[in-house]
Amino acid sequence: MKNKIFGILLLLIMLVTGGCQGRQNTDRASEEANVYRIYYLNSSLIRLAPWEYRAEATDRESLIQELMTQFLNVPNDVDSQVALSDKVGYLGYQYQPENQVVYLYFDAGYTNRANMDSSREILCRAALAKTLTQVDGVDYINIYVADQPLLDLAGKPVGMLSDSDFIESISDVNTFERTSLTLFFADETGEKLLKENRDVVHSINTSLEKLVVEELLKGPASVGRYATLPLDAKLLNVSVNENVCYINFDSAFLNNGLEVKEYIPIYSIVNSLCEISYVNKVQITINGSQDVMFRDAVSLNTQFERNLELGETE
Repeated sequence: MKNKIFGILLLLIMLVTGGCQGRQNTDRASEEANVYRIYYLNSSLIRLAPWEYRAEATDRESLIQELMTQFLNVPNDVDSQVALSDKVGYLGYQYQPENQVVYLYFDAGYTNRANMDSSREILCRAALAKTLTQVDGVDYINIYVADQPLLDLAGKPVGMLSDSDFIESISDVNTFERTSLTLFFADETGEKLLKENRDVVHSINTSLEKLVVEELLKGPASVGRYATLPLDAKLLNVSVNENVCYINFDSAFLNNGLEVKEYIPIYSIVNSLCEISYVNKVQITINGSQDVMFRDAVSLNTQFERNLELGETE
């Protein structure tokens, strides 16, 4: 027992002193003139890897250009990778002082998933935002691809990004991103669906379709919206194949005693998932089986499409 307590105390001391040392290094770096962090990726391309760099430029425009040059070129003695794939062309930037935004322009290769998968692309966004918003007078970046605004997985413009839009997890330093979701919950009568827009910060390792279902299970956050799914229902797995989203719940999904019409829980899921650009239909199964009647009224042995007659669609 003594050995166990001593080990715990030693671990706590190491964590405290390690945290203090990390803060001291950060403070010391920030005190040095013209020292910035260039954000690369680690060798396995799964997390950000900041590298301290002393810039030569002093005026804002030249500094932005210098930091971008460093961003695109990892020094030979640094064990990291450039966040942007070498198959993607960087076309330049434009600074808008009135809004404190740097617009970054890339060729069409940026959105080609053969060049960068979705996880790396989000990490690239984070690396760009964290690198460039260190410049005084730059609060946001905005990414354009082939002269068009970058779209997220739901087909909506990503828009302006700041350093605070990306959070580094203390435990594994994986990057999180903020995503806007459109969810559908029941109205007061239980016969119609009402839209709720929700901003969610989530791990880049969580698929958008899984995130949508997880947020539906949490219930509504807006006044006048009502839950459609039982809180104890568990999402077992979710996948997308050829624009069909396959959702598998445990049997608790069937124990839906909420005062809503039998079709409302189904289309709460379907309409919410069909807000994702690459989802056209939804197949719901219970413990892997689709030969199930929901509330003895709705057969799950079908692929459901968005129902536009149940409420808000825009």
